[in-house]
Amino acid sequence: MRFELRRRRQKFVLLLVLFSLVSIYIALVTAQFLAACFVNLPHPVWLKRAIWVDPGNAETRHRVGELYSLGGSPQVAIPWLQSALELNPHNGRYWIDLAVAQQSVGDIAAEQRSLQQALTVDPKTPNIAWNAANLYLAQGLTSNALQQLHTVLENDPVLASRAIRKCWNTRPDIEYLLASVIPPASYPAMLEFLISQNETAAANKLWEQMVSSQRAIDRQDLFDYVRYLIAHHEPAQAALVWRGAASIASLQAYQPSPVNLLVNGDFRLETLNGGLDWIHQKTEGVSLALDPGEAHSGTRSLRITFDGPGIVDAGLSLAVPVLPDTTYEFSAFYKTAEINGAGGMQFAIQDAYRGTSFFMSGDLKDAEFWKETGGSFTSGPDTRLIVLRIVRVPSGSPIRGKLWIDGLKLVDSGLANIAARPAGRSSR
Repeated sequence: MRFELRRRRQKFVLLLVLFSLVSIYIALVTAQFLAACFVNLPHPVWLKRAIWVDPGNAETRHRVGELYSLGGSPQVAIPWLQSALELNPHNGRYWIDLAVAQQSVGDIAAEQRSLQQALTVDPKTPNIAWNAANLYLAQGLTSNALQQLHTVLENDPVLASRAIRKCWNTRPDIEYLLASVIPPASYPAMLEFLISQNETAAANKLWEQMVSSQRAIDRQDLFDYVRYLIAHHEPAQAALVWRGAASIASLQAYQPSPVNLLVNGDFRLETLNGGLDWIHQKTEGVSLALDPGEAHSGTRSLRITFDGPGIVDAGLSLAVPVLPDTTYEFSAFYKTAEINGAGGMQFAIQDAYRGTSFFMSGDLKDAEFWKETGGSFTSGPDTRLIVLRIVRVPSGSPIRGKLWIDGLKLVDSGLANIAARPAGRSSR
């Protein structure tokens, strides 16, 4: 009998303990659930209830302070933000928000301490560095701000464009920025920004640094830069940039030379449609293709097929930096099939900026076998850039058929004469 009573008491105690544990668990789960519900309501009253339910949650206290700060009550926000930091002093975002509130009330000394704490506990997070930079700028501490922007650029490509703009607005000194702020990985983004701001001199200095550091560049970024320089009447710099791109954009094969100033004149390489290589634009009634079945100088030629009215040109052009008052020799080979229409297509060379015509070939027609065309011309006193095109004469007239071109060449006549002079002979 006693044994039975003892067993019942043990069961009762066990059930009581289990009931207590379950009750505590349910209470904790309910508290967490209610706290989560209150936290999701963006009002201090509900957040305070969440704190009452879960007083050890630093994030909830921070949210209360954040809401008061955003609501224009930084003085009220500060104690809440400080209480969050008492629970979790290792959160850089908490320190930043406290620094913002302290700045709002004019407590600069406290703001600087909070800012330093933020960077101590979280020195590499881009958002922390970004906010720190803005706080330093508000204090007039530009060197500190630029240091934090450097951290942003090193760690967050998404913020790079905004950080670069802020760097330039803070200190528009490209030499200082390259030496102390802009990391090599951000050079392309910096170049894009300088181009957008028409800061040609700064962009040129940046390019020198890019070539010097042998930092690889995306070809499209290079093409944009060359196009920008040409549009701003800087063909000599465009040529310099193109030469520098030989190594950092793998364009060694796309370089002009004294024996041929035309890049890819025999079309043995793929056309880049950018930079100082051939540019082709979609033109109604014209199609372009590299043809390995027809070649004169190399392994293939460029086939141009015409089929339609209103054709002005083939949509193909090549910009070539040249010297003023200099005589050049142009030559090319062509072949045609079933060309129908009055006149024909012609090679045309003109000043890229003034539009002055320097050379027009004869009609490119009636050539079942490869024929050569060309001639000499002298650039104008101000000519720095010429453009080679294939134009329709008469312009706009219907034309149908196929034209192949190959072996295009342009040389300085003076250099060509020197190269052709027999050894041991000198000019008198």
